[in-house]
Amino acid sequence: MENIAEILKYTIPALIVFLTAYLLISKMLNNFDKIRNAELIMENQKITTSLKLQAYERLVLLLERLSPDALIMRISKNNMTSKQLHTSLLSAIRSEFDHNLSQQIYISAKAWSVIKGAKENLIKLINNAAEKVEPDKPSVLLSKAIIERLMEIDKPPTQIAIDYLKEELQVFI
Repeated sequence: MENIAEILKYTIPALIVFLTAYLLISKMLNNFDKIRNAELIMENQKITTSLKLQAYERLVLLLERLSPDALIMRISKNNMTSKQLHTSLLSAIRSEFDHNLSQQIYISAKAWSVIKGAKENLIKLINNAAEKVEPDKPSVLLSKAIIERLMEIDKPPTQIAIDYLKEELQVFI
């Protein structure tokens, strides 16, 4: 019986030390894991934030490029007919928009809807102006009709979308 008591006298403190060390090391490893996970989340958020900001920048650039005055200056060439300019403007709008479709994953659904609405309203504006000008007339007449239509409205559709993106970005930041 004394042998058992003697064995227990050494093993019980050893077990207590072992359990204490195990619990401390386990807790320390859990804390290291939590810290590592938090660092990974922070790093991912930095990357995501950067991508979102780039998307907003690209979409504002898209809208600036689609603004009617910039679009006309870029597309219009000498000796173009009204029909050729009309077709070129619509083609440029669709091409620019299609080129930036992937940016929608980085912004809100509402913001993307506003951008799509701006594109559709811009196309309507150009189509309405094109209806007023005969297709075989010089492109200058269509350009003038588009600018006149633009002056009739409060804000160009592209500017409305840019303003919305700026507001949303302020909330994001």
